[in-house]
Amino acid sequence: NTRISWQSPVGGWHSLKVYDVLGNEVATLVNEQKQPGHYTITFDASDLPSGLYLYRLQSGSFSKTMKMMFIK
Repeated sequence: NTRISWQSPVGGWHSLKVYDVLGNEVATLVNEQKQPGHYTITFDASDLPSGLYLYRLQSGSFSKTMKMMFIK
C-alpha cells in the first residue's frame, strides 16, 4: 500500500488515476466532486506487478503527473 496526498484550494471535480508505463489505466482512485481541503487516499497495489507507475491528479484546469515505483 502507498498513500497519495494532495491539497486543493478550490472545490470542483477531482480525478486521480494510476497508469502503467505504457499509458494503460490500471486504477481510478478518485473521480468525484470535492470541497477545498487536504486529502489522502490509500492505494492498494498488491494485485499489480512491480514496476514504474504514473499517477495523474486533475482538478479543474490543474493537472499534475508524478512517478511512483512499486516493488514487491
